[in-house]
Amino acid sequence: MSNDHIPLAERVRPRSLQDLVGQEHLVGPGKVLEQMVRNRHARSIIFWGPPGVGKTTLAQIIAHSLDMLFFTLSAIDSGVKEVRAVIEQARKAGHALLFIDEIHRFNKAQQDSLLGAVEKGIITLIGATTENPSFEVISALLSRCQVYVLQPLTEEHMKRLVQQAMEKDEWLHSKQLVIEEWDALLQLSGGDARKLLNLTEIIADSMPVGDTTVTNRLVQDIVQRKMALYDKSGEQHYDIISAFIKSIRGSDPNAAVYWLARMIEGGEDPKFIARRMIILASEDIGNANPNALLLATSCFQAVEMIGYPECRIILSQTVTYLASSAKSNAAYMAINNAQSMVTRTGDLPVPLHIRNAPTGLMKKLDYGKNYQYAHDFPGNFVDQEFLPDAVKGTKLYDPGNNASEARIREYLRHCWKEKYGY
Repeated sequence: MSNDHIPLAERVRPRSLQDLVGQEHLVGPGKVLEQMVRNRHARSIIFWGPPGVGKTTLAQIIAHSLDMLFFTLSAIDSGVKEVRAVIEQARKAGHALLFIDEIHRFNKAQQDSLLGAVEKGIITLIGATTENPSFEVISALLSRCQVYVLQPLTEEHMKRLVQQAMEKDEWLHSKQLVIEEWDALLQLSGGDARKLLNLTEIIADSMPVGDTTVTNRLVQDIVQRKMALYDKSGEQHYDIISAFIKSIRGSDPNAAVYWLARMIEGGEDPKFIARRMIILASEDIGNANPNALLLATSCFQAVEMIGYPECRIILSQTVTYLASSAKSNAAYMAINNAQSMVTRTGDLPVPLHIRNAPTGLMKKLDYGKNYQYAHDFPGNFVDQEFLPDAVKGTKLYDPGNNASEARIREYLRHCWKEKYGY
């Protein structure tokens, strides 16, 4: 590769809006960012779009074009301390532009630490996110920023990026590559310009001596030898989260923590991992161990507060606990059965005795009549009907075969043996 070991994507990064490929709706003549640069008036911005479409590049171009003091932080490895240090440097300098990559990974406290400096004009903030900022950025900060949506790059954009790189980069130009087939390069890069350029560099560096023709087969062979990709938005993303969930469901903590490590090393959003574990805690463990849902929910809250790198420990604790827990999908099957029955039977009327009766007219119509308050009876239970007549006696929840739900089954048998057959 090149002598200075700087990745190709960085070596050929555009330095002006005119050199940028894609995002014409923002940077074209007369468009909003072109006007901002031309008028030399920076404002706080959040760029929202998929990976590798120019968010970081645009921030750098704006800072360079406006001759602004420029700081950059990554939300993966920065916190309140780093933010405050940058704000202090900006205060001493009078003003600066701060770019925060993956700002959606900042928790509320970290985002709060930016507010005062943005309000006072000490910093102009540019945040980059692949997630909907309406959900991931606090409203106070969001109201002080203009959100611009970056569009995915087209195949033509991607080809133009590679062709420009082959013209501009001295090392790559010397390889005299002829790209005969594009499909593999484009598919493996998944619309991510950074990944495409770095993949092109790997291909160029790995070509057999004397060979300059790039084919799909050649690309696939080199990638299999050289790269262990984790694509956060592509097919492997779904393959790995599937392997992760199935390992927990299959009670294998060793495999589960391995797939967790693969996601962490690939830069996966820890909140995405934690959300999936909350779902699993109900879907696959449920009442076999009700503590599973409590721990998974606490895990999400802790991950949101702490972030990387320390939250990996919390994720590991939760993963190994869930994988080692008794399993039951009875609650999951119960809601599936209930929704299926509702679809078949439609809007059946609520039995009169369990209807709400807030007015005199409703009472005259027998709303709530003959309802029996369970706590007035021995054992806080009384046998009465709660389902519509058309479906009464239908058992939707069947407790699983585990110690916890065995106790639930015993209680339900005591209450409803005749009616539901527990």
